Amino acid sequence: MKSLRRMFSFVKPYRVQAIIAMILLLGMVGADLLVPRLTQRIIDRGIAAHDMHVIATTALIMVGVALLSALFSIGNTILSVRVGQGFAADVRSSIVHKVQTFSFGNLDRLRTGKLLVRTTSDVNMVQSIVAMSLRILTRAPAWIVGSIVMLVITSKRLSLVMMGFLPLIAILILLFMRKAQPMFLSVQRALDRLNGVLQENLAGMRLIKAFVRVAHEKERFSEANTELMLKNIRVMQLMALLIPTMLLTINLGVVAAVWFGGVSVINKSLTVGQLVASINYMNFALFPILMLAGMIGPLSAADASSARILEVLDSEADVKEKSNARPLENVTGRVEFDDVSFSYSRDGQDSVLKGISFVAEPGETVAILGATGSGKSSLIHLIPRFYDVSAGAVRIDGIDVREVTLTSLRAHIGLALQEAVLFGGTIRDNICYGRPQASDAEMIAAATAAQAHAFIASLPDGYDTRVGERGVTLSGGEKQRIAIARALLVRPKILILDDSTSAVDVETEALLQDALDALIARSKNVATRFIVAQRISTVLLADKIIVLDRGEIAAIGTHKELLATSPIYQEIYRSQLGNGGDRDAQR
Repeated sequence: MKSLRRMFSFVKPYRVQAIIAMILLLGMVGADLLVPRLTQRIIDRGIAAHDMHVIATTALIMVGVALLSALFSIGNTILSVRVGQGFAADVRSSIVHKVQTFSFGNLDRLRTGKLLVRTTSDVNMVQSIVAMSLRILTRAPAWIVGSIVMLVITSKRLSLVMMGFLPLIAILILLFMRKAQPMFLSVQRALDRLNGVLQENLAGMRLIKAFVRVAHEKERFSEANTELMLKNIRVMQLMALLIPTMLLTINLGVVAAVWFGGVSVINKSLTVGQLVASINYMNFALFPILMLAGMIGPLSAADASSARILEVLDSEADVKEKSNARPLENVTGRVEFDDVSFSYSRDGQDSVLKGISFVAEPGETVAILGATGSGKSSLIHLIPRFYDVSAGAVRIDGIDVREVTLTSLRAHIGLALQEAVLFGGTIRDNICYGRPQASDAEMIAAATAAQAHAFIASLPDGYDTRVGERGVTLSGGEKQRIAIARALLVRPKILILDDSTSAVDVETEALLQDALDALIARSKNVATRFIVAQRISTVLLADKIIVLDRGEIAAIGTHKELLATSPIYQEIYRSQLGNGGDRDAQR
């Protein structure tokens, strides 16, 4: 339970409420423990002595004790819920804040489905235990200890009977806990897999239907669902064995107490009231043990969930900011790759980029061309430090990107990816995402340059049109143009377009390139442009074209230079444009 104990550090901000809740709980337990003694008083001093005054006054006291216990219980429950919900909110915030510090490498390992389970299901599991710890998990031990003390006071002989059963019960609980904990961990892992499959199904539903893979996806979900069901059944079978075993042990203890107590009453060494009170105290002591046994499952599950939450919170970001990192200021946009190698694996094996060296001067347009898997996206992801190089250095204006603060570095970079991610809200919200304070004129200028203004203006609500979940109401090309407008609006010194026009038709792409050229010509904001492209028509007019092949630079130069010297570039050119001319000639 080490992981679960660590999670209780999140209760510290609510310790005052937690302490008051426990005080109220102890008051409730104290009130409950008075009832058997009052019952003994009614039997021995009221009923046996035929004294109605004792019966009446004791009954009134019992009513008062019951009301007091109810008030304590209400107060304890309210505070426990507040502590539990505050705890859960703080843990969720900590997870989200931690994830925001992660690099792309961390996110590659901790996928979306796993993070969602940790932030929701796992947090809820631990939160329920935190709330229960201020109620059942504290009340039960207090009941046990208080009942034993009161039982010893009431009848030492019967207390010895109960003491004989406690070691047996403790051994049973420990055995079940050792068995249950790994089983609950396997349940959480199965839930991870189920959530991952479900997320993929929901996100890719249109694709699933388009490729007639409904049956295949049903089978995938069925396998994950069945695995979770079977693991849950195993856990429930264990719990089904535990509770009756504990109940049998407790009932045997009560039977033994009744037998010994009955003999003692007959021998007049014990009164009837003492026997009734002693049996009540035994129940108060033994049935909380049953309650605790029933908590083995939730405790084991919460410990497993705690371990998974701590896996996120204890993760160190692959990309870290140095303690003496300085802001990147007065950027001109010169980008240098100096003998850069990069691998996604932590040991540096299986490099996807090897010995990359080139310089992009301020104002240049640098195109990255190559086959799928050649390392194009990996290369441009090193500029904003989404990943760190394995060897060599990436420099902006001669400064290693590892020497500057991440915020200042990325503030000078505009990025539009092939998969345009749009957030819930309006088109305006999405375009202004990087600069919420931008004016309407600036927003429209960025949208116009991205060839998005015309289609946005034709929508019923214009820029206030809601895009739907992940931009589902827009076409792929429309989403890409909005993403480009978003990148342009931040007025970056370095603009990265990672195959961001793949869903745009050739004519619109040509207009977009012209608009970007004009924007650069008349503006001092956008200085250097990196374009990752599959279509060679996108890169014909670039100042510098870098051809990647299996993670290495195969050729570098202008379109005319590469057409004369690079066999790979010639092959790409012929396969896409044949004998056609360049973009200027085509227009």
